[in-house]
Amino acid sequence: MTGYRFDPELVDAAGRIRAPDLTDLASARSSGAQRAEPVASHPSVCDEEFGIDHGTGYPVLRVRVYRPRDTDELLPVVLHLHSGGYVMGSIDAAHARNQQLSREVGAVVVAVDYRLAPEHPYPAALDDAVAAFTWLVAESESLRVDPSRIALHGRSAGGGLAAALALKLRDMRRGDNAQGPRLPEPCFQYLAAPQLDDRISTPSMRRFVDTPMWSRRAAETSWAYYLGAGVPGTVHVPAYAAPARATDLSGLPPAYIAAMEFDPMRDEALNYSRALSEAGIPVETHLFPGTFHCSAVLVDAAVSRRELEEERAVLHAALRLV
Repeated sequence: MTGYRFDPELVDAAGRIRAPDLTDLASARSSGAQRAEPVASHPSVCDEEFGIDHGTGYPVLRVRVYRPRDTDELLPVVLHLHSGGYVMGSIDAAHARNQQLSREVGAVVVAVDYRLAPEHPYPAALDDAVAAFTWLVAESESLRVDPSRIALHGRSAGGGLAAALALKLRDMRRGDNAQGPRLPEPCFQYLAAPQLDDRISTPSMRRFVDTPMWSRRAAETSWAYYLGAGVPGTVHVPAYAAPARATDLSGLPPAYIAAMEFDPMRDEALNYSRALSEAGIPVETHLFPGTFHCSAVLVDAAVSRRELEEERAVLHAALRLV
């Protein structure tokens, strides 16, 4: 791994953290789970799990709801979709950060334990995200949340899934395409290092073949698991699976996109930001120098703290908590 000008505080971690070998998926999942050690509940945040039965033959979808303690007021919501290349990760792995988000933003966080590929390929994860959003709106009164202030939130594959959910919800609301109960529009989408493009053809994807945490090879394997072998890069991939393919981005919620300098998915994040802006969608984008994929949630460095503080501030403003 040479030629990367990592932030000085990230150099040691960059030398230690490897991209997962997704050809041995069981081992990759086990390694990820080991990093997600149990975290004690924070005294200022309570959490509760719910099961959503969203269709005959489907397993019950698990969601975990985090809420600041000692308040019964109507709060906004961050609907969180976890990272993991569509094939790894869980709400347990994101537990500590979701507690922190709820506490620091002053919002309810709803984490979705969506189904993973290859056991459950596309559109299973997106179906679960839609089911969680629908449940959240239906239960907004009992959860004491404001359905007009729901921000979609995700990092890596979670960011790609959040972008796909925004597209799907928009189309469910439109004219003749309206389906089921009328759902409110999310007020915001927060996409950090999002996994958006199955074509693996951007300059950053071609160059960053040996970067920490994620690589071109990992991206190729994860997309093949998610979409099916031989499908990525073909004309058969819909925008709901890979939002970079969307040709109509009108009517989407405002967005914030974080991109990492030495991340294979850097350019698809920047390209999506540009496309949103060209479609007239308010979008703010920050390219963090010297960083690698998901470095902010892995390594305590000044640049990591800046990214996480900006995340808090952006969500605070989007949810009208200023």
